[in-house]
Amino acid sequence: MGMFSLEGRVALVTGSARGLGLEMARGLAQQGARVFVNGRDAQAVAQAVQVLRAAGATADGLVFDVARPEAVGEALARLDALAGRLDILVNNVGIRDRRGLFEFALDDMRRMLEVNLLAPFELCRVAAGRMIDGGRGGRIINVTSIAGPIANTRDAAYTSAKGGLAALTRALAAELGPHRITVNGVAPGFFATETNAVMAADAAIAEHLQRRTSLGRWGQPAEIAGAVAFLASDAASYVTGEIIAVDGGYLAHF
Repeated sequence: MGMFSLEGRVALVTGSARGLGLEMARGLAQQGARVFVNGRDAQAVAQAVQVLRAAGATADGLVFDVARPEAVGEALARLDALAGRLDILVNNVGIRDRRGLFEFALDDMRRMLEVNLLAPFELCRVAAGRMIDGGRGGRIINVTSIAGPIANTRDAAYTSAKGGLAALTRALAAELGPHRITVNGVAPGFFATETNAVMAADAAIAEHLQRRTSLGRWGQPAEIAGAVAFLASDAASYVTGEIIAVDGGYLAHF
């Protein structure tokens, strides 16, 4: 496995029962990490674990709602009991709500921030505490979005939350660096996941991406895994506070 080896490491990937999260978990497992798959649906988590194990991965399920702080503590305690350590946290869970500014109630915005920003904050805090106690350092990877450095109409809530997560990533990189914990982000662009199936089948969006991205196409879910595996590995030991856009050149292409 060479310079990207994760042998002996333990990783938790939130929201990893399907889509990009599952591909991130698969990528970490392929490099030798023991991966904990997370989601709220026990059946979906069990199926994802089965898929990973069938491919030779060491994987376990951890069913909990990241937006419930008490559930986070309980889940990390279960992980400790099963694995005895946590080396890698990938904060992937997020929700999207495409509505205009005047269609959002304040409680809708609170929910967006609760899941997309406050939940990762708490997971980072709890996970970092365990990494510090373990004395081995660690890796935290937050999944932000290209809808942070750029914006579009009818997306103010999501853009604000993901922009906040990118800022949190930089702030925690500064705070946790002395403990040998790196904190970085991955910002996905347009990926043809199950959730985006309707959009991915839309010829108008395909044409937009052909014009608007350097690579001229949708990203395939498996293409997210490499950036996450890199940031989790020793190859990225001197990389912290960075956001890597995995977007086919969307941000770079004018």
